[in-house]
Amino acid sequence: MDKPLTIALVAGELSGDNLGAPLMRALRQRHPQVRFVGIGGPAMIQQGLECWTDIDDLSVNGFVEPLKRLPSLLKILFSTRDNIVACDVDCFIGIDFNFFNGLLEGMVKRRGIKTAHYVSPSIWAWRKGRIRSIKKNIDLMLTLYPFENAIYAENDINAVFVGHPRADEIALDAGDTGRTDARQQLSIEAGALVIALLPGSRGSEISYSGPDFLNAAQLIQQHLGPVRFLMPAANPRRATQMTALLDVHGRGLDIQILQGQAEIAMLAADAVIVNSGTATLEAMLLRRPMVMSYRLGALTYGLVSRLVTTSFFALPNILAGRSVIKELIQHDATPEALCAALLQVIQPDQQAALFVEYERIHRLLRRNAGDQAAMAILGLCGRDLEPRDGQR
Repeated sequence: MDKPLTIALVAGELSGDNLGAPLMRALRQRHPQVRFVGIGGPAMIQQGLECWTDIDDLSVNGFVEPLKRLPSLLKILFSTRDNIVACDVDCFIGIDFNFFNGLLEGMVKRRGIKTAHYVSPSIWAWRKGRIRSIKKNIDLMLTLYPFENAIYAENDINAVFVGHPRADEIALDAGDTGRTDARQQLSIEAGALVIALLPGSRGSEISYSGPDFLNAAQLIQQHLGPVRFLMPAANPRRATQMTALLDVHGRGLDIQILQGQAEIAMLAADAVIVNSGTATLEAMLLRRPMVMSYRLGALTYGLVSRLVTTSFFALPNILAGRSVIKELIQHDATPEALCAALLQVIQPDQQAALFVEYERIHRLLRRNAGDQAAMAILGLCGRDLEPRDGQR
């Protein structure tokens, strides 16, 4: 009998961990004896990943932080490469975390290992020159969004649009049906005004955006009276960091820090102030009005702002092809601007058309992504799409 299917995966942050877990689950349904090795977070570990490194040791933000941590990141890079080669894997899947995984994909492909990348880099927004290295180092690109495949087709790169796992996991009516239960779990009365604050899952994101979010909360409370604020933390380290910020910026606020309960926080909320990234997509899927805010270090922002060619940063706006939610970037992301934007989006007359567009995008992304991605990976590995007789 052939050796069991062995797949290496690397996710460098929690958003990638949440993408990797459904893919692993779908692969195991088709090949129950599959072995998963690499780096991931709690969701991937729960699906059976033999994890070599704590995911928090990889999580970095912007351009400057990776330079500061270069020696430790290089050590992880080379040890991961060596482990992948030693495990005689059928393929390597880099999940987002583009710079690190891009280097790793090139290293293992040169050793004859097939490579896939899950989540297209934003080559449609900036650094289009990366298409050459993608074509050289990646055998299969799995994309989350339909507009991404055009550039790969133009460059003769194998790409498959699989949809987004969160669009599958979150029911079309979850925002309505889940509100009461979420509030009961958090002991929040039905009529309370609740706003979720999501400054990010990385330490640097919280350092840059956390004070703005909390100072905006102070202003919102001045305008609206009693407000219940919810601030989910990705892990205990981030919870400790948020608690320290509350001591400085959160005095007088009715605010609760939650451990890893971002979805519950958004379900319980009437509106959301959110950092850029996957959280904007989740707020959209849960039908919550939102304001997106994003800050970077001055040097990183100076570099990024010269490279970005897209008109939008927030995923709902990118997917809609127009501005459907408010974006406040860098110097515009002041507490006063956040407060003013939030006061506008919580008005009921602002929400009907917004939710129609939310639902249209939700349906577009709802494609059973884990199963679609699993079938593409098995094809890359030259494996049957159904379990072999000896593996049932």
